Amino acid sequence: MTSTTADYDLVGVGVGPFNLGLAALAEPLTDLRALFLDARPQFHWHPGLLLDSARLQVPFLADLVCLVDPTSRWSFLSYLRQHDRLFPFYFAERFHVPRREYDHYCRWVARSLPSCRFSARVDGVGWDASAARFQVDVTDRTTGTTSRVTARNVVLGVGTEPVVPDALAPLLGAEVFHAGEYLHRLPDLAGARDITVIGSGQSGAEVVLDLFRRAPEHGWRLRWLTRSPAFAPMEYSKLGLEHFTPDHTRYFRELPAPTRDRLVGQQWQLYKAISAETIAEIHDLLYERSVGGGQPGLTMAANVDVRAAQRAGAGYLLDCRQTRQERDFRVRTDRVVAATGYAARRPDLLDPLAHLIDTDADGRYRVDGDYRVALDPAVTGGLYVQNAELHTHGVGTPDLGLGAWRSATILNAVTGRTAYRLPARTAYTTFGVPADAEPVPPATAAHPPVPA
Repeated sequence: MTSTTADYDLVGVGVGPFNLGLAALAEPLTDLRALFLDARPQFHWHPGLLLDSARLQVPFLADLVCLVDPTSRWSFLSYLRQHDRLFPFYFAERFHVPRREYDHYCRWVARSLPSCRFSARVDGVGWDASAARFQVDVTDRTTGTTSRVTARNVVLGVGTEPVVPDALAPLLGAEVFHAGEYLHRLPDLAGARDITVIGSGQSGAEVVLDLFRRAPEHGWRLRWLTRSPAFAPMEYSKLGLEHFTPDHTRYFRELPAPTRDRLVGQQWQLYKAISAETIAEIHDLLYERSVGGGQPGLTMAANVDVRAAQRAGAGYLLDCRQTRQERDFRVRTDRVVAATGYAARRPDLLDPLAHLIDTDADGRYRVDGDYRVALDPAVTGGLYVQNAELHTHGVGTPDLGLGAWRSATILNAVTGRTAYRLPARTAYTTFGVPADAEPVPPATAAHPPVPA
């Protein structure tokens, strides 16, 4: 290993949208030396799902910086100006921008920030007690050389990983794959007659819509299965969206852990459902293709759990259960797309720190209000996380709209000052007990009546 004396105040591991936003907000802070590392050769955001028709589910103001610093030169509007697209954007009257454009915007920021280094794989993060610094071991994937940098603080932005049901995991390959690979796997759909998509979040709906549009040309029969109770729209009312505010995050953090776990499951329509626009497009196609008694060629079934899968001849056999009717059935299909979401996991690069990380009973990080992971008291540096705190901070965790706020909160904690001023209140809704409420005195044991 090549030794190095490079020392930073903050090292970011992974350069997805959240750590990229942190890098953008850190850039003007002259008292902060920061470095951001990513193993990939360049920034790319879910390239397998960059469909032409797909849009962000959040407004363009939920860029890397705007909801904290709209004057930043790394804002989406600055990107439009840099690329001479302000007038086209103005006339397009789009509050929700194409996902491909958001990806291009992020790549522009990533290429422009000198603190972002790609083809730099982080192999391990340890703690040097004598130097009171984190040691970050890095491999340059272009040259193969290794080095070590040190840092007072480390921020994990490694993203989430695809989740595939246990029943499908042994079959993964060219014909059974996660939706995140969809565009890359399109050639592997050649020759298929029957395609099954499992999962009814936004990604699943976008894959179904794209397949449905292509189906007449290829002669595909399509099937869409989900465990959810319905192909439901995402909650998008103005007050409903206040669940994606720092006010709700603070309220959620104060709840008991069992209540938090239960609440995340109950709030699935806030972050796991489908945009109303995508639902409308699918319904329009169903309607148009059923004119005159035609068969649309898409079967949709909710409350269906895929419990087992096996190879069957040239295709696959899926054992399913209709959970409301409690009835078992089978379907035969040629291809399976698992639109079954993503989840955070502790990366192997943290193994040198594993004995110093304080986790809950389920092995999850304990994360405080500054997004700092609880560590052994002997560790004086800060280990922070981005998008790994759903269990402690709630449904706003993966939402792009809270990314800038979380980054600013981390920077305020790391610098020990108000690097970015953050408003005390961000929602009209009071999520906890109202401030003007009177406390109820403790109940006292009632005395039984004295017999006459």
